[in-house]
Amino acid sequence: MPLQYDEIGQRLRAFRLGSELSADEVADRLGISRTALYRFEKGELAKIETLERLSELLQVSLPTLLGVGIEYIPSAVSYFERVRQLEETAEHIVVLAGPISFLLGSDSFEMALEQVLQESIPDNLPNRSRALADVDKVMEILHERKRAYRRRRPPIVNLISAMQIEPFLNNGLVGRVSLTENKKSVRREMARAEVEHFASVIEEESIGVQIGLVTDCLPQNGFQIFRRRSGDTLTISPFRLGEQPNVRVGVAMVTSAPEALALHENVVKEVWRTAIKGREAAAYLRGLVNNSQDHLLKPIRERPPTDARR
Repeated sequence: MPLQYDEIGQRLRAFRLGSELSADEVADRLGISRTALYRFEKGELAKIETLERLSELLQVSLPTLLGVGIEYIPSAVSYFERVRQLEETAEHIVVLAGPISFLLGSDSFEMALEQVLQESIPDNLPNRSRALADVDKVMEILHERKRAYRRRRPPIVNLISAMQIEPFLNNGLVGRVSLTENKKSVRREMARAEVEHFASVIEEESIGVQIGLVTDCLPQNGFQIFRRRSGDTLTISPFRLGEQPNVRVGVAMVTSAPEALALHENVVKEVWRTAIKGREAAAYLRGLVNNSQDHLLKPIRERPPTDARR
């Protein structure tokens, strides 16, 4: 398989962003200019010796950097940057995820996400400042992804899990469980609003947007398939932005292996075949929202009346 130097440059940029090193620090350690490093990231041919030193410096294997086999990505920053790059040239996107798909999410969800991701970082985490800095990087990449999607509007098939929507509604849009009851109440309302948003998106029947609601079990790790002229690519990721957000721990994988793509395409076909679609799916989502509201109100309704004489 011939090497595609522009994609090597994209991977180089993604892993560099996910490292603790700035562009200046990487260039200094390699003994090159920052301009030369940026040229490499844009796809200019680099010597194999330089790529070997880069892979060692960024703690990524040379085969991964070259795109030979599976890319293993332990950084949420690097992973979301790779997704952004793939979306830039995707002619069709398939998303199998939890309760929320970022590209189709509302503006309110995007605005609240930074605080939620910051909450997900434990207070006692060693080097917490680095983790919070990574959240800033992730958010910058996510904002660019949303802008690019709205500019290009590639067709998208989104399969979402009804079983993961229920805890999302009950727990709310939260990054941790130890919030005050008032905050939890606000976050539950935000979750309900987001599920209502998806119900509305389904009812709009916009050209290029297909949403299927899956009522049986889906894999915990979501995956995406990017169909591109240069070749299809599959990403599998433990990093999550909705229910139980995670941008800190896990290893994502990116591959263009035909077998992996074929197997996951088969999963998509089977899940799509049995998924609820159209107005039935929108009604189902609104039923889940109503049930979550009734669940929260039930303890109040069942509470015995207070004896005014006491």
